[in-house]
Amino acid sequence: MDFINFLIQLLNSVQYGLLLFMLAAGLTLIFGIMGVVNLAHGSFYMLGAYLAWSLAGILGSFTLAIIVGTALSVVFGLLLEKLLFKHFYHRDHLDQVLLTFGLIYVFEEMRSMLWGDDVHGVQIPEVLSASIALTDTLSYPVYRLFMSGVCLLLALGLYLLISKTRLGMKIRAGAFNHEMTEALGVNISLIHAVVFALGVGLAAIAGMIAAPISSVYPNMGSQVLIMCFVVVVIGGIGSVRGALIAALLVGLVDTFGKVLLPQVSGMLVYVLMAAVLLYKPEGLFKQ
Repeated sequence: MDFINFLIQLLNSVQYGLLLFMLAAGLTLIFGIMGVVNLAHGSFYMLGAYLAWSLAGILGSFTLAIIVGTALSVVFGLLLEKLLFKHFYHRDHLDQVLLTFGLIYVFEEMRSMLWGDDVHGVQIPEVLSASIALTDTLSYPVYRLFMSGVCLLLALGLYLLISKTRLGMKIRAGAFNHEMTEALGVNISLIHAVVFALGVGLAAIAGMIAAPISSVYPNMGSQVLIMCFVVVVIGGIGSVRGALIAALLVGLVDTFGKVLLPQVSGMLVYVLMAAVLLYKPEGLFKQ
């Protein structure tokens, strides 16, 4: 592999890793702070992709589709938390698994009724449709760089929110000691609603910005869900920093594995997870 091909694959791995982080960050926040095992998290990614396709056609602008789709997904997350998830915070994890597993089928049926079962494509905005020439024959799409930039900005925003704001202080306190935080007068129910809506919003944004390069198709959420859980387990359940580092590691292993070792590329990520758990059973970083 020459340097240019190595650079292309490195950029692809970083872009894929950052996209995984957006999914895993929401999942690890929901579990680490609320204690909810959410198997339906991949469905929010699918929701974002279908919203991007549908709204882009209605509004005529991919940018407006992302803005409106993000707002709709956050509202959907708030409603879902209030109607369903708030009643399962103190229930056994098995009850949570059964609820969220059932929601996967509910969301798939709703998707089928609303948008059908065809595969759809989302057009890349014209301003981002160019490519950067690396050699006379190789180039790199500007849209993939745009995806990485959006993910980095959201990762920075998430870090600042959790580490530098009063709301972030309450979120960290709720994750550390739920009962004491509530006893000190913090509205923990509101914190849970905000965290859940934030997780849904991050997953939906990931689906929206990924739609132009991955297409929009049924069951697309199930494919990313497993990889998302792998990232959370490697990084450490409840750790956003661990999710970022683990997502980048998974992106590197998966991308270069497909190029260098295509025969065994499907198992390399799980080998990485097994190796990490063998030496650090709690993941790379504790909550």
